[in-house]
Amino acid sequence: MKITEHRIISHSPEETARLGAILGKYLSNGSVIALTGELGSGKTCLTQGIARGLQVPEDLCITSPTYTLVNEYPGRLRLFHVDLYRIEDVAELDEIGLDEIMGSDDVTVIEWAEKIMEALPKECLCISISIVDDHTRDFLLTGCGQTAVDLIEKCLHEFGL
Repeated sequence: MKITEHRIISHSPEETARLGAILGKYLSNGSVIALTGELGSGKTCLTQGIARGLQVPEDLCITSPTYTLVNEYPGRLRLFHVDLYRIEDVAELDEIGLDEIMGSDDVTVIEWAEKIMEALPKECLCISISIVDDHTRDFLLTGCGQTAVDLIEKCLHEFGL
């Protein structure tokens, strides 16, 4: 399986949302994006950008589903936004139907994905976000599988890297 890694530095929340919008523009059926990073690192901001790239209507507010665990949004492709912050046992994933969500033709973005790395599909895009300072974030994009590798290449090109 083809794997690639690239770093992208964002200097503002707006740039993070732009990165997300570029990713969303190129996502295809069945894409799974696994996000990791500490509180406040920009996971939800990136997801908001992904939603815009997927043409989720502007009037829908994209919020982190910390208490509902899953939010669903219509767009060019349906977006499932999953937040596993409160998950303590992998068995809880059955209750929210995560396997079915990830196995669908929709796009799945998972915050706090480090809690379920073993349950992720073999082909996915993992994005680890590190806080550099108040506004700067370091994104490590790891693409597993040809589709994710191609997605990263398209994103880098459009992001100007």
